[in-house]
Amino acid sequence: MAAASATPDSDDTSMDAEAENPPLDCRDGSDPLSAEKPLETDDPQSDPPDPQASVSNGGDSEIGKELVELKIIWNKNKYDLKFPLDNTGADLKQKIHSLTGLPPAMQKVMFKGLLPEDKTLREIKVINGAKIMVVGSTINDVLAVNTPKDAAQQEVKSEETKKEPLCRQKQHRKVLDKGKPEDVMPSVKGAQERLPTVPLSGMYNKSGGKVRLTFKLEQDQLWIGTKERTEKLPMGSIKNVVSEPIEGHEDYHMMAFQLGPTEASYYWVYWVPTQYVDAIKDTVLGKWQYF
Repeated sequence: MAAASATPDSDDTSMDAEAENPPLDCRDGSDPLSAEKPLETDDPQSDPPDPQASVSNGGDSEIGKELVELKIIWNKNKYDLKFPLDNTGADLKQKIHSLTGLPPAMQKVMFKGLLPEDKTLREIKVINGAKIMVVGSTINDVLAVNTPKDAAQQEVKSEETKKEPLCRQKQHRKVLDKGKPEDVMPSVKGAQERLPTVPLSGMYNKSGGKVRLTFKLEQDQLWIGTKERTEKLPMGSIKNVVSEPIEGHEDYHMMAFQLGPTEASYYWVYWVPTQYVDAIKDTVLGKWQYF
């Protein structure tokens, strides 16, 4: 009887050993599908890239592209955006379109002046945390507001063609006859440049006093400063901007900001460097004004 009882104990011990150490061929070959790589990693060909993958709005993964963090500000709305540093201003306008609904042609995008569409953010030295100001209205709003502005611009142009050059008129001659200010900013004839990061200074106003122009893009304002005071003008309140080269000094312009419906509302500034004239008009009026 003692020998008979020993046999079950021996079988139990053998079964326990097999449970703890299953046969090698069962462990390695019982589930061959579990070792296949397609179940461990996603097939890169199975999920085509999103066409918007180069743009991130905080959370999208960007592979192989250096991103810069931007703060987009439009109509008191703020958007935190991660955007490829080597994409162009035109690409950024497309992204702003997706965020705000503003068509690119209706956007005035500003970073140290009007944002160039053909340059990358790296080229214009955009850094992390940069604030990008966007000004623009819906198409219906623009049609309602733009029609009287167009009429005013056409009226101004027709009047200008009838009159003698502005710089020969008596009211301007008395200022121009003072000569070019010694501290006026240098001009570059035949060039077009973005607005400098510092105020435009060393110019005269219609009284012959010194005046400086500061473009506060974050507030969408133009600050006109004199020795006595600083006027802070919303850019949307400026109806038009006119300019004309100064005879004998064509590398400088005389320029007026129209603040009301008539010529009496013109604020004149003399000796504006010619390379900044187009940038001033674009910044104040927006490129869409010329379409």
